Amino acid sequence: MESLTTDTFYNGRIQVKQNKSGYRFSIDAVLLASHAGPREGDRVLDLGTGCGIIPMMLAYRNPKIKIYGVELQEALAEIADLNIKDNNMEDQVTILCLDMKNLKQDMISGPVDLVICNPPYRKAKSGRMNPNEQRAVARHEIKVTLYDVIETSRRMLNTSGKFLMIYPAERLVDIISQMRSAGIEPKFFRMIYSKRDTEAKLILLEGVKGGRPGIKIGRPLIIYRKDGSYTDEVEKMMEGVVEWSRD
Repeated sequence: MESLTTDTFYNGRIQVKQNKSGYRFSIDAVLLASHAGPREGDRVLDLGTGCGIIPMMLAYRNPKIKIYGVELQEALAEIADLNIKDNNMEDQVTILCLDMKNLKQDMISGPVDLVICNPPYRKAKSGRMNPNEQRAVARHEIKVTLYDVIETSRRMLNTSGKFLMIYPAERLVDIISQMRSAGIEPKFFRMIYSKRDTEAKLILLEGVKGGRPGIKIGRPLIIYRKDGSYTDEVEKMMEGVVEWSRD
């Protein structure tokens, strides 16, 4: 295992080890965890869990849910497992090192109520490929495609189960068409802006397996102020003191 750094979240209540030079999670993970809203007793699946940051955030704020984190890259899965143990979350979180395309319900004792994913954004041959293999696999559809993510979610979700992901805004049509083809009805989305005067680069999208047509559009989510500091909403997400609501 290569050299690791240790960061803290939720005012030091969660410690997170990450590779110093390999793949490191981004603000997207914090946004997803803050929007997830699992209910007591829910079973949650995080596809492409990386260092396990989303399961840790969800477990800390929701002590009565069970979470499974799936990670294809063995080195990252080992770090995620280490993080779960270091934060004493073994009773709540299980890390599985496998290809999501091979994941079946009986591997985690049945279907889940919520699937979360922060998938590779770019198609395999688009844009500059990162020379670091961990980062390349995490950012480009080299080993996992959008179809794989949606199909795995369909296979693993309960009927009426919820699917939540962040994706590039420019690929909105791709994800909506893939979701509908898989029987996961898009129900809500929220555009994400780096700053108030920029174009939306990302979109947070939620769907329901077997849901009825009808979609709601949330208010814009702006990450940074003009001076580069986090907005009040994102700062509260970083501190773990906000559970976002549509109301």
